[in-house]
Amino acid sequence: MARIVLASGSPRRQELLQRIGITDFDIRVPEANEDYPAGLTPQQIVEYISREKADAAAKLCTPDEIVITADTMVFLDDQRLGKPADEADALRMLTALQGRHHTVCTGVTVRQGDRSLTESETTEVYFRSATEAELRAYIATGEPMDKAGSYGVQGKGALLVEKLNGDFFNVMGLPVLRLSRMLAQFGVNLL
Repeated sequence: MARIVLASGSPRRQELLQRIGITDFDIRVPEANEDYPAGLTPQQIVEYISREKADAAAKLCTPDEIVITADTMVFLDDQRLGKPADEADALRMLTALQGRHHTVCTGVTVRQGDRSLTESETTEVYFRSATEAELRAYIATGEPMDKAGSYGVQGKGALLVEKLNGDFFNVMGLPVLRLSRMLAQFGVNLL
């Protein structure tokens, strides 16, 4: 089997690859521009950035290696919610999310040499209503500070999530079922 390279420094993506049985892989984090053209849908945005990351990562890999890149974004009413700048920004985002639903989109690219496949996954996340004191207590854990939308569904952020419609792992940053189907097209069968 070809060597797999995860072109991401995300510990969550590394953990998810290991969970699905890919335990021997390299990590190479490319310098990639995350700007995108105006007028794209959320799915098109994450696919575009995922492809940009794959193009940058290809320069760090041999043509035989299989490169995996991903880009995850949180959207509320089609407005992107990135990582918070500070605790006040995290509170602003979490306040906007509470009692509502939002969308998490991840673009995934699998590339080997000149062959590339890009797809995206979308999950609807419904937050329960929370008090400002609860949101501030969550922010005080530090968990929201490096996460798009200011929460981590795999941690204490789960206490704010009422339900999900779609792939849970997508909200963590890597839709593993979609990825497994994409990898199968490159000869990597995980079952």
